Amino acid sequence: MARGIAEFAGEVVLVAGGATRSASVRAALDLLEGSGVTRVLIQDGARPLTSPALIARVLAALDHAPGAAPALPVTDALWTGTAGLVSGTRDRDGLFRAQTPQGFDLAAIIAAYRSGPPEALDDVAIARAAGLDVAIVEGEEENLKITYPGDFVRAEAILRNRKGAPHMDVRLGNGFDVHAFCEGDHVMLCGVKVPHGRGLLGHSDADVGMHALTDAIYGALAAGDIGRHFPPSEPEWKGAASEIFLAHAAALARDRGYAIGNVDVTLICERPKVGPHAAAMSAELARILGIAEDRVSVKATTSERLGFTGREEGIAAIATATLVAG
Repeated sequence: MARGIAEFAGEVVLVAGGATRSASVRAALDLLEGSGVTRVLIQDGARPLTSPALIARVLAALDHAPGAAPALPVTDALWTGTAGLVSGTRDRDGLFRAQTPQGFDLAAIIAAYRSGPPEALDDVAIARAAGLDVAIVEGEEENLKITYPGDFVRAEAILRNRKGAPHMDVRLGNGFDVHAFCEGDHVMLCGVKVPHGRGLLGHSDADVGMHALTDAIYGALAAGDIGRHFPPSEPEWKGAASEIFLAHAAALARDRGYAIGNVDVTLICERPKVGPHAAAMSAELARILGIAEDRVSVKATTSERLGFTGREEGIAAIATATLVAG
């Protein structure tokens, strides 16, 4: 109904609905009376996937009948049932699955509503009760009515597959970082101060896990690395908390229209033991990124005493970040 008013008056008019479907339609029809509109399409709000081609078929049928509505022939076998058991069958010949929009000559459907039953299953029932002929036009399987939870999944799949429909944009980035041990009494790992007999050497606080994750987000955005955004040649970043870098990367992702789907950080070292601190690390990263903790994974492994991590010369970290837009 709003489309008809928009074409006539250049605006959309909202109509207060009634307690029932029929009462809501009556209110809208009353508003249209005298507006100059000659045809009306009545659509179920629960059918969000109606195509322009279907609307065109209904409008074309109104050239030859006072009413028209889309439908699909019933192709499944029909049963009756009692107490969970099949109790009989029904002939499916001549049966159709009704859809909307249902189109009518405006004056004819207004008269039908005023003379017909107060309630009906749909507008075709009201029209037929008033003796109006209603033409059947070809419906569409994709013109589904959202009724059950599974219908939302079907509708989403249809929208994704339609030609020209926007598709979800998923980006994946990875990061790798290494810091050597130096003198100290703790290390910063994923935002958590972990007691240890040595510290980590770096221009900032040397949080190897957070650096790898920051680079993973920058990588997913094709936006370089930490060094591009926070050059180590600039003294203002000496000893800086790595939270600054990670928060910047997360904000950049949001500014470009991406949400952080999930992140995964693996710390590679013999010591300190990461397990007792992993939950706190996940919580801290989630806080900085502004996402739920169940979207953050922090775990650790060793290099089986091989290489510089095996010799306990430093700690390495690998991180992956998924960004989602669309």
